[in-house]
Order: sequence, then C-alpha cells, then structure tokens
Amino acid sequence: MLLAIVALASIGTARAADPERDRRSILAMRGEYRVDFAFDETVLLAPGYARAPAMRSGGDEVVIVVEDGPRRVVLQHLLVEPKSGHVTKHWCQDWTYEAPRRFEYSAERTWTVRELPPELTRGAWTQCVYEVSDAPRYCGTGRWRYDDGVATWTGDPSWRPLPRREYTRRSDYNALSVVNRHTIAPGGWTHEQFNTKVQRGPDGRRREIAREFGFNDYQKDTDVDFAPAHRYWQATAAYWARVRARWERFLAGPPGLRMKTGVDGMAMIVPLFVQAGRVEQGEAVADAQIDAVFAQWVEPAP
Repeated sequence: MLLAIVALASIGTARAADPERDRRSILAMRGEYRVDFAFDETVLLAPGYARAPAMRSGGDEVVIVVEDGPRRVVLQHLLVEPKSGHVTKHWCQDWTYEAPRRFEYSAERTWTVRELPPELTRGAWTQCVYEVSDAPRYCGTGRWRYDDGVATWTGDPSWRPLPRREYTRRSDYNALSVVNRHTIAPGGWTHEQFNTKVQRGPDGRRREIAREFGFNDYQKDTDVDFAPAHRYWQATAAYWARVRARWERFLAGPPGLRMKTGVDGMAMIVPLFVQAGRVEQGEAVADAQIDAVFAQWVEPAP
C-alpha cells in the first residue's frame, strides 16, 4: 500500500504544469470546518509489539489565508472551543511552487535545510508544516493531480517528529516516516497520512515499530461561531509574522536549526503564547522580547 501511494507522487509528471490551477486547489482548503481525526495502527513490524488502541478526536477549526501569491500560499489553522469561544493557534501549512530547498527532520529536535533536485520540484509544490509556535515540523514535495476531476496532492516520503498525541505517552519510537495526501472533496477536504513509526539511533540504525493510517476529515461547519478566531488573528497576525521571520532566519538556508527545548516544545510555546496574549489585549511586545526567547531555545543545526 505504501509503495503504491509513493508511486502516485511520481506518476503523471509529463502533464503540463498548471500552477494557477494548483493554487486554486490549495486555496480550497480555507474555510470553517468540523474536523474528525482518526489514527489506526495497521501493520505491526516489531516482534512482540502489541497494536496501540485506535485514536479518535475532533474539533472546530478555521483555515485562514495568510499569504496568497502565484508561487506561494500560507494557510493558518485556528481551533475554536464552541461553548467558551476560546481560540488556540494550531498548525500552519506553507505551499511553495518549485521550491529550491526545504527543511527535513534529521535528528532529535534538529531540522536540516537541504537543496532539492530539479527533477523532484519541476511542476511540484512543497508543503511545509509548522507547530503551534511556528517551529518546523515536516515538509513534503509532490504534484497536484486531477484524475477524474478530483484534485489530489501526494507528497514524497519524509521524516517528522512524533505528533503531540503520541509523544506525551510514547517512548518506544522517536520519528515518523510519512507520506501525506491532501484531497479536495465535496463539502471540504481530507488529509491522509501513511505513517511508519521508527526508532532512529544516533548511529543511523533504524527499527520500525508499526505502520499507521491517519485520516483527518475537514467538513464545512456552519453551526459554530468562528468570529472569535477571526478576531484573534486580526489582533495577533502581525506578532506571529514577527515570530515567523525569526524562524525563517534559521530555515532560509543551510544548516537549519536545533531546538534546545524538551520534546514537547513547551519551553518556547508558553512564552510565545503569553506574548501573543498580551498583544491581543493591546499591549506592546518588543522585538528584543521575542529575540530573548529564541536566544534561549534555538541554535543553528550542528
């Protein structure tokens, strides 16, 4: 199954590239959604390993367009708690057409910036995904396809750290080998994940634990008031742009970065969210205060 999915990323390279059509497909992910998250371990690969329980969760999420250009689109996700109206800044996805480079999760808490070969990027979009603090997570490169009128993007295999749903309770693996697929569907869009859970050693050895299929279903939601999320982003977008600019200083070219936080990243998440909260209330946060957080917890990759 995984090999078949990976093959999809390379099929159809002869079709004429249509970046404008691709851009419209990416923009189709904006909107207000009820999201269902499902993760199921499938193939068990380590002797004696017992299948973990299936995971089910959900939430109400708005996807806002932060940047929209012919070769680059940035989408920010914000969670809303319907009863209280509480807003949580969630993940962010950047899409770049024929990107010359990307970051890759190369070692514990380390992301290395690598050049991409032209044969991989020609006519392709690179999607990079970021943590709630805008710290890097993973990237993938692939071409949008429109077989039978269905817009689907499949990335190439890449590495990512453990998701938040796992690293709070798992220590038997430390990285995911993943292939991601996005499809624009009636009433919304879907995000499929073909994951392999891997224990990577510092000596380069790898031990595969299990394979997992993840399915995130975004369906348009008209029953929730998303106004608090829009207000939050209007108040804090300029602050988060300043934060992103500092991450980009590390990720614009080699070598990349290493985070000195724990695996949960909370040492950076908490102070940045506190600063954003102050900005939301109309207070000023100086550049030096943001710089101080980065100086303490981020350094160039070795």
